[in-house]
Amino acid sequence: MKICAIGLRGIPDVMGGIESHCQQLYPRMVKAGASVTVIARSPYVKEKKYSYEGVDVVSVWTIKHKFLETFLHTFISIIYARIFINPDVIHLHAIGPALFTPFARLLGMKAVVTHHGADYDRQKWNSFAKGLLKTGERWGIKCANRMFVVGKSLTQKLQKEYSKQSDKIVYVPNGMLPSFTGDISSEFLPKELGLTPGKYILTVGRLVPEKGFHDLVEAYSQSNTNLKLVVVGSADHKDEYSESLLKQQSENIIFAGRRSGNELHALYKHARVFVLPSYHEGLPIVALEAISAGAEVLLSDISPNLDIEAPKDSYFPVGNLSSLSQKLSCINSLELDIDREIFLSNFNWDKIAASTLKFTETIN
Repeated sequence: MKICAIGLRGIPDVMGGIESHCQQLYPRMVKAGASVTVIARSPYVKEKKYSYEGVDVVSVWTIKHKFLETFLHTFISIIYARIFINPDVIHLHAIGPALFTPFARLLGMKAVVTHHGADYDRQKWNSFAKGLLKTGERWGIKCANRMFVVGKSLTQKLQKEYSKQSDKIVYVPNGMLPSFTGDISSEFLPKELGLTPGKYILTVGRLVPEKGFHDLVEAYSQSNTNLKLVVVGSADHKDEYSESLLKQQSENIIFAGRRSGNELHALYKHARVFVLPSYHEGLPIVALEAISAGAEVLLSDISPNLDIEAPKDSYFPVGNLSSLSQKLSCINSLELDIDREIFLSNFNWDKIAASTLKFTETIN
């Protein structure tokens, strides 16, 4: 089966949850016999054409723009796919690109969509953009041959809301990273950050409002913890929000930029706790990565985070600074132990890839 993936910035090692999802998913599908081409966005990859673990990656031009980038690239990429790739199935990622599902079907291609989260809940979007994203969700469900959803709660919600199409809405989660499950020396911690194992709080993600890092910085400042706070990640587009965050850098609040590989593994492994204060997620890969590496976690109580089913003490009310501050202050008294083996089984990328391929191959 020939599959063409559209809606992501690119792989490998391009920042973003969808990108991490695809980087794990598609090489496994190739090993299982599929042929996969990823159409990447030109601003995020260096080469025009290349291969990553058996996955063909083609760069197609788009502008780098917070609002227009995704929609323009998806439109161009679907035409490119029809003319130059001629796939059996177009795989669209996220409900923004899903807006073009009818267009792909009109061009004679079968289409599946992976719903990575209710993007219309993101704080950055105005009412017009939210309406477009909600329309993308609706058209994706009604026009796609199959809709994969990464969140259990969201799957149930959509199956109820779109009861006539419920049979093609399938729960297929994100997964944990086996490469993070092994031990790794603290020697891999970035030397320039001056960190002591077990003496810092970690968070990872893009510097955008819905991740709630402003809440974490404020709650940290209100707490009486003696741990440092390390924020790993950067912004795709520099704006007032990201710049205001970066201005709060201090001796104890460290913005570490993007990290990957052994550095990121070590940062997860040797953190006292990993915190994700987000207002919006699909199924947070960074939380799964942290658990994979053996970190204890504190998560906002939004539905996608609750779907992880971490211990009760791991959750705090989203946006509640006093609750988060209190948990950071008394971290040693919380029950945060997680059975990693159960989690590794529930969120296993090999199983996820096999399910995705099976459901794709059996579409009508």
